[in-house]
Amino acid sequence: MLGCLPKRGDDRSVRCRGGHFRGRRAERRPLIDVPRIAGRAGDADAAVTTLDNGVRVAVFRLPHLATAAVSVFVRSGSQHESARLNGISHFIEHMAFKGTRTRDCQQINLDAERLGAEVNAHTDKNHTAFHMRGMAGDAGSFLRMLGDIVRHGTFPEAELERERQVILHETTEDEDDAMATAFRLFDRACYGEHAVARPVIGSRSNIRRFTRAELVAYVQRQYTGANVVVGIAGKVDVDRVVAEASTAFGDMTRGSDNRVAAPDYVGGVRARRMAGCSQAHVVVGFPIPGLLGEHQGAVVAAALFGEGMSSPLLDRIRERRGLVYHADCSADVTDLCGQFVIEASTGPEHLDEYFAEVARLLREHAAATDPVGLERARNQIMVRSLCAQEVPSQRMEIAALDLFAFDRVRSRDELMAGIAAVGPAEVRDAFARMVGAGAAVALAGKIPSGVEERGARLLAGRGA
Repeated sequence: MLGCLPKRGDDRSVRCRGGHFRGRRAERRPLIDVPRIAGRAGDADAAVTTLDNGVRVAVFRLPHLATAAVSVFVRSGSQHESARLNGISHFIEHMAFKGTRTRDCQQINLDAERLGAEVNAHTDKNHTAFHMRGMAGDAGSFLRMLGDIVRHGTFPEAELERERQVILHETTEDEDDAMATAFRLFDRACYGEHAVARPVIGSRSNIRRFTRAELVAYVQRQYTGANVVVGIAGKVDVDRVVAEASTAFGDMTRGSDNRVAAPDYVGGVRARRMAGCSQAHVVVGFPIPGLLGEHQGAVVAAALFGEGMSSPLLDRIRERRGLVYHADCSADVTDLCGQFVIEASTGPEHLDEYFAEVARLLREHAAATDPVGLERARNQIMVRSLCAQEVPSQRMEIAALDLFAFDRVRSRDELMAGIAAVGPAEVRDAFARMVGAGAAVALAGKIPSGVEERGARLLAGRGA
């Protein structure tokens, strides 16, 4: 997962589409000098300006586009929440569009739609983000609109009660999804009671209880300059958009970095039998280093093991054995930790065979590396990363997460070189460490009696 963008579609990232945002068409104003800029750094990919209050402004000038995308990333997600506040980041993301000091919900909607802008927002474990995309000439307006939304939300009581019901409906949909349930159980199996194991969407009891005062207090504490990255990508003038960003965000309180201690890996098995399901959904995974560690070997190992129809996971388990109808493998790497993730959906009668085959494949890869498979894996990662870099929204998100983790944006060449340098020994070592650590196993759906314990024994570490 070279760009650190999750491949899986679980509740790790709750993305709210279609009903959210809105922005406002502010009056165009003459640009002013920007006294609040502390410094600017550039590399092959982005021009990064740091304002005096710690806000980073990352600009990707893409003159071949007629549009511009603007995003605001806040280092505040579910991993920053206490158990009592689990889900509040997602709730705030919803409520940010429901009114500001100068605009009600309807005006916010109209202002964005008058510009033809696409609007989106999402909440993840390690950040919350707000997005707009439209004509390049409106980039300054997008910055002002998003600044208003992110900084000046009033969270009206009437809107809060209505949105509470919307989020409860969203929670029901998530709870009815067996694979999403398996991933929630998987995070618990990996990290126990650590905040990173809690669902982004939160618990029903918390959603029913959150008050306006709690939302306001949380924003004041978490939404500070040291934890904000403003991204702009498209056909824009760098100095002009930096000036607009400074006007919109330059007087935020600096605050301090929102940091969380890394979790300890737990491992083990969790299962939930769900009425009405005819299949079993299973997630198997292992701990791998996070962004700040030596994670590249595990990233390549995941692509080698299970990305694409010619990968061993898909070829042997699906194509040759017919044990599953869906399977995938990915490396989910964040600043805090990493997970090597194997997911599959299958008939409950095939679960024992599936676990045995996965355990056998993992041991084989700890012993030897196929050179053709390694070449395929590296090339797939590189192409996937380059494709992400060509999508403005993904490019900005990768840059924001880099700034949160490294205080700089890694260049495309650096990312490519890190993967190209991974050889057979690094891949074998990654598999050996995972096999030695023992698996975290999660199942949801129709699960035969005792199968979870049998699977866990097959995938137990050497010390088990």
